[in-house]
Amino acid sequence: MEADQKRYLELLARSFPTQELAAAEIINLSAILNLPKGTEFFCSDIHGESEAFSHILRNGSGSIRLKVDEAFGDQLTEAEKRELATLIYYPREKAKLILAGVEDERAWYATVVPRLVAVCKRAARKYTASRVRKALPAEFAYIIEELMNEDNHGVDKEAYYAGILDAAVRTGRGIALIEALAQLIQRLAISQLHIIGDIYDRGPQPDVIMETLQAQHNVDIQWGNHDIVWMGAALGQRGCIAHVVRNCARYGNLSILEDAYGINILPLASFALDAYRDDPCVGFGLKGNPDLSPSELEMNVKIQKAMAIIQFKVEAALIDEYPEFGLESRKLLDKIDYEAGTVVVDGVEYPLTDRVFPTVDPQNPFALTPAEEEVMCRLEVAFTGCEKLQRHMRFFLEVGSLYKIRNGNLMFHACVPLNADGSLKEVDVFGHRYKGRALYDVMERYVRAAFFSHDAEESRRGRDLLWYLWLGEGSPLFAKSKMATFELYLIADKAARKEVKNPFYTLIEDERVIAGIFEDFGMDPETSHIVCGHVPVKVKDGEDPVKCGGRVFMIDGGFSRAYQPTTGIAGYTLIDNSYEFILAAHEPLKSAAAAVVEELDIHSSRRVVERVEHRTLVADTDDGADIRRRVEDLEQLLEAYRDGQIAEGVR
Repeated sequence: MEADQKRYLELLARSFPTQELAAAEIINLSAILNLPKGTEFFCSDIHGESEAFSHILRNGSGSIRLKVDEAFGDQLTEAEKRELATLIYYPREKAKLILAGVEDERAWYATVVPRLVAVCKRAARKYTASRVRKALPAEFAYIIEELMNEDNHGVDKEAYYAGILDAAVRTGRGIALIEALAQLIQRLAISQLHIIGDIYDRGPQPDVIMETLQAQHNVDIQWGNHDIVWMGAALGQRGCIAHVVRNCARYGNLSILEDAYGINILPLASFALDAYRDDPCVGFGLKGNPDLSPSELEMNVKIQKAMAIIQFKVEAALIDEYPEFGLESRKLLDKIDYEAGTVVVDGVEYPLTDRVFPTVDPQNPFALTPAEEEVMCRLEVAFTGCEKLQRHMRFFLEVGSLYKIRNGNLMFHACVPLNADGSLKEVDVFGHRYKGRALYDVMERYVRAAFFSHDAEESRRGRDLLWYLWLGEGSPLFAKSKMATFELYLIADKAARKEVKNPFYTLIEDERVIAGIFEDFGMDPETSHIVCGHVPVKVKDGEDPVKCGGRVFMIDGGFSRAYQPTTGIAGYTLIDNSYEFILAAHEPLKSAAAAVVEELDIHSSRRVVERVEHRTLVADTDDGADIRRRVEDLEQLLEAYRDGQIAEGVR
């Protein structure tokens, strides 16, 4: 036995110090390989819509209602099953509502708790007892385990189980027990949750979504462009801060900054209302229909314009500092003829829709005024000093990445940048050129350096690359020719606003091109899938989210209310269980309150997009490969014990 191998086995022996313990673990792991794989759940582009996202998680994209049907069949009426499902989704709210109308509270608990336990048992069938035990809510772990082990046909412990229920009700913990059972069902419905980017921007409660995700037992996130710009803002990167604040104002969501993260925008509001007090801010109307008072509407409009102008200025400084980013054409304040009211973009002269620029010096258009500089300094301090925001961004780093490969699925938010001929596009990253997987890897390294590097220069480059990832043509998160923010606000001609998508999107049905991407990422083109989001799928126009003969799933279906008129639905989820891939298309949720009171579920149409010939087992997954390696190591340890190369320890 080689020295390195012996040292490794001696370390392993500390966990399994006897032949009996090593053999027991081999038996346990070998048995796990023959269980069905857990259900993986994919979701993208949530964009702050916490109610809809929370409901989808609570109902497992429809899978929990299926568990109710499987557990009870025709034993319960449709109304009873609908009520039970709602109780699982919203246990505390629904239980209080029901209990307010029942005469015998104890009898209700005696009916509903066994029903919840039956659904728990159904959901737990394909997991080991150890896995179920780890999913048990801590306070009621022992009680729920006892209830789930109850023999429905036996009477020996009937009084024992009744005593459990009576004590829970008598001590005022009945609803908490209901809540714990519902939480267990929800946890078992989803083995692994994959978020394919864009939790932030547009919608009103990204912070609530982040708190929800932090409570999930098994989640990973592939960062989206709207996530990465918030990560940059949290580090005080000025280009990112300017976008985040402007975008919050554009959607009437400044409350995200003030109420969710405690970022004081009063200095900014005072500046904007003063500097633009006589400005109608043409072209800076709000997106969607936020429910704002006239004074709030005016403030949002003026803040939006103030931050847009600041954004154009701070971005110009970044463009000058990093010519390798290739963003020179995005410096446009110096292309304006302030007297004529025109601007030259890409060699074409356009009339401006707005000619009021009180904070721009035509002789030095990119210079921040003293008031603008003070606003930015205050915002930098507020963003970097917000504990809650920093905690959420650290969570991004703990469970997130630019891409992930799991069980033959390549997950990323937007695209792998391509040239027009389908070859991988090379991108300059601080003087070195990268493409494909190598591009993703180096960019992720800089993202992490932005947060963790002790090298000041590397950290600064990382922060500024976060801004580039938000809007750069070579960014795998942006995937367009330009970010036309200036043109959107100040030029009426739609031709000037056009953002050309990367060829990835025009070549997405080309099997040769997609195979090349898989090969670059070290994957089998015949069995692998890409799961991505970023570009809303126009379902209402007949667009299919399943591309390239089932090799690519684009699952941005419009969680964001602002995009639902474009998509015609309210989001997709993709479910990968042991039998099939299922694509669920969701209709809008009326409200969480309506879901509780009226028992209104999100209507979802479920479509099987791929079915496996034989049920997928743990042995067929990446986890299975890890387990087999552990079994091999344990078998080597067992052999070393038997031939005396390693001495057994004490149990």
